[in-house]
Amino acid sequence: MKHEIMSTKKFTNKVAIITGASRGIGQAILLAFAREGAHCVSVDIGDQTETGTKARALGAKFNCYTEDFGKLNQKAAADLIAKILADAGRVDILVNNAGIIRRAPIVDHPEADWNALLQINLSAPFFLTQAVAKWWVSGGREKSPADARLKVVNIASMLSFQGGIFVPGYTAAKSGIAGITKAFANELAKERCNFNAIAPGYVATENTRPLREDEKRSESILARIPENRWAQPEDIAEPILFLASKEADYMNGTIMNVDGGWLAR
Repeated sequence: MKHEIMSTKKFTNKVAIITGASRGIGQAILLAFAREGAHCVSVDIGDQTETGTKARALGAKFNCYTEDFGKLNQKAAADLIAKILADAGRVDILVNNAGIIRRAPIVDHPEADWNALLQINLSAPFFLTQAVAKWWVSGGREKSPADARLKVVNIASMLSFQGGIFVPGYTAAKSGIAGITKAFANELAKERCNFNAIAPGYVATENTRPLREDEKRSESILARIPENRWAQPEDIAEPILFLASKEADYMNGTIMNVDGGWLAR
């Protein structure tokens, strides 16, 4: 059940980039930042019109960029961040949300799916984070207020901790996301940067529709979740606001479970 959240506008004058924000979890994240006064930047391959309309209705500044993360290399990521910086003036927050999932038995997992999963779910977030961090340490920090920090929040998964079934490529990529979150924190925390990740549980999105429509599979999933419900995208968005906020300044390299208790069982 959704409940009304009062806005405190705590991200006023902050620029937040959210990838994969055309729908689902990404859209919920962007709209949460919009509610809190951020200048929101959406990067997606899909139609971002609806997200933009909703963000502007909340009074937020909104820019969008079309990008195919399946082809995003180091140079393309650097060029994209340079374009965003030219338009928005700065970057305060990056949320690497865009991702895909492919399901197949491990012995039949197609090479094309493996490559796409690692590229979109791991390589693209790495290159974007690298580009933003490079801007910050090479001048962005000096041009920022003395108490400003760069905040990067990645979307990990319960499969950053578990092996899963029929999703070896996704598991490999999400395990990698947990690893690079810690690696960036180790090197750059001293530069007033925070790198953390959210590990969502089972969320009601298009990616999980096949599971929710499989009555037996859905029943077995719910039986293990102490909350006894699928998460809504907003359940993931709110903890991300926390990690991007001043209150989380001393959190670095953390993988935060938001799973209704799944991993506690």
